[in-house]
Amino acid sequence: MNEPKGSSVSGKVTAVSLSSKHTFSKENRQSIRLVAGLGVEGDAHFGSTVKHRSRVAQNPNQPNLRQVHLIHNELFEELKNNYTIEPGQLGENITTAGINLLDLPADTLLYIGKTAIVKVTGLRNPCAQIDHFKPGLLKAVLDKDSEGNLIRKAGIMGVILQSGEVKPGDSIRVKLPPKPFKKLERV
Repeated sequence: MNEPKGSSVSGKVTAVSLSSKHTFSKENRQSIRLVAGLGVEGDAHFGSTVKHRSRVAQNPNQPNLRQVHLIHNELFEELKNNYTIEPGQLGENITTAGINLLDLPADTLLYIGKTAIVKVTGLRNPCAQIDHFKPGLLKAVLDKDSEGNLIRKAGIMGVILQSGEVKPGDSIRVKLPPKPFKKLERV
């Protein structure tokens, strides 16, 4: 694969995870397969239409803008004084290192491994289930900026543009979209 113009190797995959059932945490794997337009093969959220149960109840025909969930390992480091969290436990499919995922603009392209391409669609909106996993964790993954705006720190969501296998150790190359950048919103 040719290196995308305007990109740089800026991070790596530290873990990959999936769950065939709608469970909060996902099981670590040696590799996962991203399938264009559908998501993570074998995962409960695999499909072209929305799979999150609350969203299916609202409208099962919505496009699935949450085909893959990425969390930065740096979040686990930030929380380690109060919580021990392992990759996959917050429901992410790909755990990353070296990229500030939350600062990426919408429509950023992530070239992962040899062939996979993920288009960033927005922020994960953490819900009360996170407190069932570890009491008080919801408050820990939410913050406020200097103007009082809510900051969601529980990772980002994306859609698969090009299929490929992803495994720990794979590089992640970031290609920013054309300016003006659109700030990530919850999806």
